[in-house]
Amino acid sequence: MTETRVAIMGIIVEDTESAAKLNSLLHEYASYIIGRMGIPYREKNINIVSVAIDAPQSIIASLSGKIGNLKGVSVKIAYSNVGTNA
Repeated sequence: MTETRVAIMGIIVEDTESAAKLNSLLHEYASYIIGRMGIPYREKNINIVSVAIDAPQSIIASLSGKIGNLKGVSVKIAYSNVGTNA
């Protein structure tokens, strides 16, 4: 069995042109995503996205790295202390 981690990714999109690429990445990793919520903050012209994920550490790191490399997008991860076996 593979050990997985439960985590939440906090994503800030400052360059709205990167939104399509972000959505494509999230679709690519959809099998690991528990849920997601996006909030447009129109007054600041940014989007705030939270993604709950249950995946192996390597998958979370890979997705986070790809998201962080998008222009105008930043990401932070908070991990649960709960590990699961898939």
